[in-house]
Amino acid sequence: MTRPVLTRVLALLVVGVVAAACGFSTGDGDPAADPPAATGGPDEDGTMTVGEFKSDIQTATNTAEAYWKARFEESGERFRAVRRVVAYTRDGEINCGGEPVPRNNAVYCPAGDFIAYDVNFAVAAFRQVGDAFLYYLLGHEYAHAIQARLGIEHRLTIDHELQADCMAGAYLGDSVRGKALGVDDGDLDEFQNGLLAVGDDPSVPWFAPGAHGTAEQRTESFFLGYEKSLSACDLGG
Repeated sequence: MTRPVLTRVLALLVVGVVAAACGFSTGDGDPAADPPAATGGPDEDGTMTVGEFKSDIQTATNTAEAYWKARFEESGERFRAVRRVVAYTRDGEINCGGEPVPRNNAVYCPAGDFIAYDVNFAVAAFRQVGDAFLYYLLGHEYAHAIQARLGIEHRLTIDHELQADCMAGAYLGDSVRGKALGVDDGDLDEFQNGLLAVGDDPSVPWFAPGAHGTAEQRTESFFLGYEKSLSACDLGG
């Protein structure tokens, strides 16, 4: 695709995002020199291949990078792209500050300035959900990288995560409005239905370390960014 399309977003997307949309905030780390490649064939209808997966990962990364570069330049600031986006397959294959990154996850590690994602988890979601999963996944983790570059810190994890959801929404909404990304009819409704499954379990207190927010909070944060751009994300300045 010359202009990527946000495809259908189903429950699998957001089930994964609960674990995937996280970011390490401290420590030292570096990804493996040669990240593993995605393996396997297309999904059941034969439309999603390894080549398409790799292309979408690269396009999602490039689109997020271009978006934030433009925002920094508009503010007269120098932009520094995330150093690497790296895939992994095993628990502990990648570490951030000596802390192993678990499977079925994706993180931004500020110490090594890289984004890491479990390739098997991402490929499975890509095949069953579509490329929208990858754009959301990369958009949320890139938002964590931007928070680090801006020196944004929060006392509570939930505030950091909800702001990253808003920033991911702004990136996607602005990219659609700017014609860098396309969206099919009905995709936003399906996206919203999927986001309803993202929230923390009701047993998780809002002040708990690692809390990401309720389904309502995460949906509201994302779509505030999507509709109103970065002005809704409380970035300061």
